[in-house]
Amino acid sequence: MATLPNSAFPDMEEPWTVREYLRTTWSPDREFVEGQIEERNLGEKEHSIIQRFLTVLFAVKRTEWRVEVFPELRTQTQARRFRVPDVLVMRAGDKFERYVTQPPLIAIEILSPEDTLQAMREKAAEYRQFGVEHIWIIDPEPRLAYRATEAGLEEVRTGDLAVPGTPIRVLLSELFAELDRA
Repeated sequence: MATLPNSAFPDMEEPWTVREYLRTTWSPDREFVEGQIEERNLGEKEHSIIQRFLTVLFAVKRTEWRVEVFPELRTQTQARRFRVPDVLVMRAGDKFERYVTQPPLIAIEILSPEDTLQAMREKAAEYRQFGVEHIWIIDPEPRLAYRATEAGLEEVRTGDLAVPGTPIRVLLSELFAELDRA
């Protein structure tokens, strides 16, 4: 994730305000951290395949799992911080306007080759501080999944990502098999 200097935007010499960020559209969307605009690494085939699989799975299971799924939805984690998780899962019935201001059920980040686990640890810590209970990080290249806990990132060795007390369960074998189909 690269932080773009404000000089990259000639009309913006000062740090960005929340209002300016919210009124600006990028494709792909960017994150906002304390007045700075940060690019997100994505757009590669493996990243897209995993994101599609998770979005479709949660959409198909939304009634059974009592959730709503949103790819790349702006999420305000602090007063001057907006993140854009690759996949965001809200509890059915949770309401919000243009962007999320309350902790979602699950925030999912999918690593691109340029991403580092250290950067994801920092983002996961921010999500946890915001109140997100379930933070999943998927690394398509080595086909690994991580769960963010209070102790940090832990590799998932159970074969699935699940939300205890719910029917939500994502089999990693099915998730990573999608990469073989492409």
